[in-house]
Amino acid sequence: MSAGDVPPPAGAGQHPKPEADARPLFFSGGTALRETSRALARKSRHSVHLLTTFDSGGSSAALRRAFAMPAVGDIRNRLVALADADAVPAAALDFFSGRLAADGDPAALRQELMALGQSAHPVWRTMPEDYARAFRLHLGHFLRRMPPGFDPRLASLGNLLLAGGYLRHKRDLTPPIALFSQLLQVRGTVLPTVEESLHLACELTDGSLVVGQHRFKELSAPVARLLLTVHEPDRTAENAEATPAGATPCRPRLSPVAAEHLRTADLICYPVGSFYSSVLANLLPSGVGRAVARRACPKVFIPNSGHDAELCGLGVAGQVGAILRTLREDAPWARTEELLHLVLVDSRHGRYEGGLGPETMRELESLGVRVLDRDMVTEAEPGRHDPEAVASAVLEICVAEG
Repeated sequence: MSAGDVPPPAGAGQHPKPEADARPLFFSGGTALRETSRALARKSRHSVHLLTTFDSGGSSAALRRAFAMPAVGDIRNRLVALADADAVPAAALDFFSGRLAADGDPAALRQELMALGQSAHPVWRTMPEDYARAFRLHLGHFLRRMPPGFDPRLASLGNLLLAGGYLRHKRDLTPPIALFSQLLQVRGTVLPTVEESLHLACELTDGSLVVGQHRFKELSAPVARLLLTVHEPDRTAENAEATPAGATPCRPRLSPVAAEHLRTADLICYPVGSFYSSVLANLLPSGVGRAVARRACPKVFIPNSGHDAELCGLGVAGQVGAILRTLREDAPWARTEELLHLVLVDSRHGRYEGGLGPETMRELESLGVRVLDRDMVTEAEPGRHDPEAVASAVLEICVAEG
């Protein structure tokens, strides 16, 4: 079989689905898949996006400190990416996507937020009442719980609405995600992999510990172990002083709703994105490995082209090995073909960590996965995947093998 052939997964169906009915599922986070999600939304209404809730930087950090809640920024970002911009009033989509100023007096910005919560505010005049009412309701729940010292600089309004819904529904993210998915006419399904308020940490090969996803951009050594912890980054010693005992690992359970979507997926994808904090982090919860192994459908890894600061020299074969090891922590009995079939690359235009030379290809073959080669990376920007090409490649595999 050549590198361009699509190998049939175990249990592949005999009757291909139309593209529009395909149900690819992505373990994702961050913004790397945003444009591809928009391309998918133009082709299908059924893509599923399981997202990390472990971000610990930016405006998400202020919300997490105030309410000990999961990070909702990636969820908000993906809802916007999948929203039907032709059907949703521009004023509503702009509000949900909007942010407060990055600088200025925090007290003055808090007053600006309080004014937004009033029905007389001019922003509501250009918005249909059903949207304005829902937005004000959720913003009101946030404002009533907003701590006096809350720092609103660069706060995402969509994040505040999701936080308000989370508080309104007794710390449950599912109802507000469902509501805003309906209001924004989201073409797909967006869910957190887990809902617990946890943080990402990693032990490095030099023995140091990094706690907090926002610190993964400046790793001093390769990652030896990835883990989730209840310990907060600002309450853990800095990298140079930390020890592995400084962050107790935990394995939360995969969300039952997410598990059900895994059970019915036509394809499971480990896509582009920061390798540890956006992709591998989604595979840590208890139940993920078992759910992946039990679903007979194609399983595809799309490695990053260009620079990923988290990799620290880890090549494509090493990344595949890390995916398999992480999944087998939950499903030690699983065979490779039950966890991963294909590595989707662009050998002409892609620039992969460690390259795609003969040694890498032999390592991938020894791991039991095959390479599928497609033109997907933009020639002028080798660090950027073409969204339409990625979406088409994924749906092609769904249609042929799902």
